[in-house]
Amino acid sequence: MAGDPVEILLVEDNPSDAELTLRALRKNNVTNRIHLVRDGAEALEFIFGKGAYNGRSLREGPRVILLDLKLPKVDGLEVLRQIKSDAQARNVPVVVLTSSKEERDVVESYRLGVNSYIVKPVDFTQFTEAVRQLGLYWTLLNQPPAL
Repeated sequence: MAGDPVEILLVEDNPSDAELTLRALRKNNVTNRIHLVRDGAEALEFIFGKGAYNGRSLREGPRVILLDLKLPKVDGLEVLRQIKSDAQARNVPVVVLTSSKEERDVVESYRLGVNSYIVKPVDFTQFTEAVRQLGLYWTLLNQPPAL
């Protein structure tokens, strides 16, 4: 399933949070190439070119993964574990964007190699600004290694 390169992979099962994140990114003209998946299993299929995404290559992106932790099918920590244990995928920056303030989630995320851990702000304006800054940094300012 080859297509346009994806800049941001959003892994979010909550429809409201997904819509807010997409709206914040688009409102701030961060990127037009966002792909949304709603569970950890689909995220892994997308990243590794399997299942519905058979044949898809990491060369098609994403440049950054915004990953919720509390996901159906495969939780976010397992998704992170598989990404960071793969020789090619480990170079893709992963930002945990979650409502979990649990210290064990923060510690485990960093132990597994997350690039950043952000707790979703409750306030809409703060949330929009946080997502805007995330998108700008990871898609425009960050210099990724060549695959």
